[in-house]
This record gives sequence, C-alpha cells and structure tokens, in this order.
Amino acid sequence: MSFSHLSHLECGRCGARHDSERPQNLCVKCGSPLLARYDLAAVRSSVRPEEIAGRAPDLWRYHELLPVRSPESVVTLGEGMTPLLPMARYGARIGLPRLLMKDEGLIPTGSFKARGAAVGVSRAAELGVERLAMPTNGNAGAAWALYGARAGLAATVVMPVDAPEITRRECVASGTDLYLVDGLISDAGRIVGELVAASGGKVFDTSTLKEPYRIEGKKTMGIEIAEQLGWRTPDVILYPTGGGVGLIGIHKALAELRELGWISGPPPRLVAVQAEGCAPIVRAFEQGERESSYWEGANTVAFGINVPKPLGDFLILEALAETSGTAVTVTDEELLAELRQVAALEGTYVCPEGAAAFAAARKLRETGWIGEDEQVVVLNTGAGVKYPQTVPVDAPVLAVDAHLV
Repeated sequence: MSFSHLSHLECGRCGARHDSERPQNLCVKCGSPLLARYDLAAVRSSVRPEEIAGRAPDLWRYHELLPVRSPESVVTLGEGMTPLLPMARYGARIGLPRLLMKDEGLIPTGSFKARGAAVGVSRAAELGVERLAMPTNGNAGAAWALYGARAGLAATVVMPVDAPEITRRECVASGTDLYLVDGLISDAGRIVGELVAASGGKVFDTSTLKEPYRIEGKKTMGIEIAEQLGWRTPDVILYPTGGGVGLIGIHKALAELRELGWISGPPPRLVAVQAEGCAPIVRAFEQGERESSYWEGANTVAFGINVPKPLGDFLILEALAETSGTAVTVTDEELLAELRQVAALEGTYVCPEGAAAFAAARKLRETGWIGEDEQVVVLNTGAGVKYPQTVPVDAPVLAVDAHLV
C-alpha cells in the first residue's frame, strides 16, 4: 500500500503540470504557486475514514493525502491533532453558544507553523535538499529551523528586527544562520531571493508558497476539524490571515475530502481576518478584486499577519468566493482587549493573531453575518506566551511581611 498518493504538482493559476519528484518552487510558465495533487481514487480505495481513527494522533495519520513518499522520510516532533475546544463562557458572552477553538498553541514550536515545517522539511529532505532559506515574521522561521535541525538540514532565516524575540532564540538554539532586517517580511524576502539566486541551486527557497508542501501540512488543520466533528464541517471558520497558507490549505483539504466522499453538504464559510494596519486581502475583497495590491506602511501588534502583499492572494480570494465567505479587519485595540477577555473567561492565553479572529467573530455576530445557532470554529494559531509584551503587568509589589486581608 502506498504511503502517499501524490500524483503531480499543478499551478494554482494557469493549471500547468509540474514534476513532483524533484525540488520545485513556482510555476515555470507564470510564476504562481504550485499545488500538490493526489490520485484521490487510489486514496478512496486504500483507506476509509473509520480506519484513520486507529492511527497515531498526529497529522501523519492522513499520510495518503500528504506528499511524503516513504515513512522513513517523515520528520516529526509529534505535531498535529490539536484540541477543538468548546468556548462556552466566552461564546455565551458574544452570542455564539456553539463556538469552538482549534488551539494550535499546543503544537511543537508553539505555533501552527510546525505543521507546514514538518511536511515541507520532510519532503525537501526526501528530494535531496541540503540547505533551506526563508524570510519569516518569526514563527515560521523558528519552526523550519527546528524541524530542519531534526532532519539534519542547514538553514538560513531572515526576519524583521521587530519579530517576537522568542522566535529568534528558537532559531539560534537550533544552529540556524539567523539575520535580522530593519524592515518588513517583504524586505526579508528580497534578501532571501538574492541569496538563493546566487547559490547556484545549493540553497532551496522555502518562502511562503514558493515551495508547494508547506500548504500540505497546514491543510491538516481542515482534515482534523472534519474528523473531530465526526466527518462533518462547521458553519463558519475564522482564520487570521497574513500569507494565508492555512486558509488556502483548509479550503484545499475540505475540497479533497468532499471529492473523496468523506464529507458532504455545503462548505463552511471561510473568513479571512486581518489587522486594520495591514489589510490587503480585506481591501481587495471589498473592491471585488481577484488579487491584492501592496499595503503601504503595514503595522500591527499581531506580527504574524503583518504581510503587505501575500503571494497567494488570488488563492485566498478564490477560497472566500467559493465558500460565500468574507474578509474583515479588527484594530489592535480590539484584538488586545479580546485576548484578555478570552483568557479571563476560558483560561486560554491565545496569540494576538488568534485574538484577532475572536474579535472578528464578535463583530460578525453583532452584524448578523454569523447567526446565533451556527457552529463556528476560530483558529488560534499560536501560544500567547510567545508574545509576552501583549499583556503589560502592573501588579503591586508587597513587602515580605505584608498581609492581604
């Protein structure tokens, strides 16, 4: 039985077919991201959903729908199968009693980026890649650095100097070559691109959507949500959107599951959540555009969604259109307030990007776009403890002989 039923790579824009058995970046015809395609008929005949329940509780339980050919090539730290938690008290507060949170803060490296790194690094190593390079807003670089170390691969990471400090330390601890740039992720991307071009093929570019397998790891969030709900889908999924790989991946996963016959019915309405200080997708969505334009002066405390021009913007907008979804902004003040509300009511210390998605859920309930009886899933994409500056502490200092009475 095949471990993977990967068939080929296909351009997400022009549909051109590419060989999946050698390292690939963008489409050679139009320069757009490539998507992994599978022999779904073979998947359907080789495994049934009920069989998956008996497998190990990690994302590799879906290996037929992942691109790694051999189980010996899997690079893992135990990632996947994060909890889908009822948010009863907070949900009641905002008028969504069926609210759920997919908590990616519990995954290795502290963010959902570990999913993309696990699959992307595994496939890169399987194809003979020896050195990786990528720009990052922090968490992705940390994840790829650590998984790269796990696989024995060298890595170069370039991130903005304002990226979360802990992500720098994760890179340094892993032995990665880390560089900081006084700018945005787009500036880091330019530097990485020059390095890759000058390497003569010795350095592989693993920038967001510039390699095709990160999205395959991210799509497992969508498969898990369906499995955790008994192979059905919620009404709405809210996703904090920077590069948007997770949203694209969830949409891709649910389309594959529907074609397999493992789920049925209308797809969940997808919501792209962005910060008011960096909202290229929201602007494009509201203007009816098929791709976004560069967002000047991008700035938000939710650093993971501070992406002024996503490479896969057209795929994000397609996913919203095909699911009757929407795109919404929240202010930094709104998301920081929501972060504390969620922690106070549910005991879950979410990341600022996850808090943005909760703030969006509140706003969409207030406008009636989400109904009170709908089942809603919010993606918390990382651990709040990686962003300690989001909650200032102004606690009184007591004398050693003080008493609280």
